[in-house]
Amino acid sequence: QVQLVESGGGLAQAGGSLRLSCAASGRTFSSSPMGWFRRAPGKEREFIAAISQSGESTYYTGSAKGRFTISRDNAKNTVSLQMNSLKPEDTAVYYCAARQRWTSISSNWREYRYWGQGTQVTVSS
Repeated sequence: QVQLVESGGGLAQAGGSLRLSCAASGRTFSSSPMGWFRRAPGKEREFIAAISQSGESTYYTGSAKGRFTISRDNAKNTVSLQMNSLKPEDTAVYYCAARQRWTSISSNWREYRYWGQGTQVTVSS
């Protein structure tokens, strides 16, 4: 069982930055690909970024590429999302998620087994 707790959300101005963190419990963290997703009001859940077990492989959705950076620290059981050049359309609840052990990096939310409770990010114009 993996428990995930996000932190770092809040209010930012357009063009500003926020750093989200996700703390994971359990010994399987370093064996699990991790991902960040978001859901804006009235919209479907959206993939943002994913990272492999070792952190060597990352994958981003187009809107995040060049602005957001996903990283992980397996020694601390954390995964982070650095968000720069924020836009009002980035406003959403952000979730971190974990796949099962020994699976591959993925952008499909249906392939993630464990989810955090989410953290609100609001970007004002």
